[in-house]
Amino acid sequence: MTDHCQILVVDDDVEDHLILSEYFRDIGKERCVGFIENGQKALDFLSTIPSEEPLPKLIVLDLNMPIMNGSQTLLNLKQTSRFKNIPVIILSTSQNENEKRKCLSFGAVDYMVKPCTLEEGRTIVDHFVTFI
Repeated sequence: MTDHCQILVVDDDVEDHLILSEYFRDIGKERCVGFIENGQKALDFLSTIPSEEPLPKLIVLDLNMPIMNGSQTLLNLKQTSRFKNIPVIILSTSQNENEKRKCLSFGAVDYMVKPCTLEEGRTIVDHFVTFI
């Protein structure tokens, strides 16, 4: 569900959606998050939000997605006046420092590696929630 979400997670992996949903549910914030499976669908969704309604307060992007990857989505967001001020965090399995630097130079506020443990997952979601 993406209607009126405060945190929009864009990731093509349904399993990651389920895992993140559980972390948000554990802290009572499951209604604050919405999920979309690729960058193009995220941009399309954001474009349908009426100007009088609030945009998400945070967008979390996976890097490796079909149709439009995280870097391309980030660039599109930052080049669109209505969306450019929405903070974007990259959440990826990639630990590539060049990729990280590139995303930060494109305007991401953070670059995080997907969690491997329950505690790492909780820490990441706690960080996301600070934006709302």
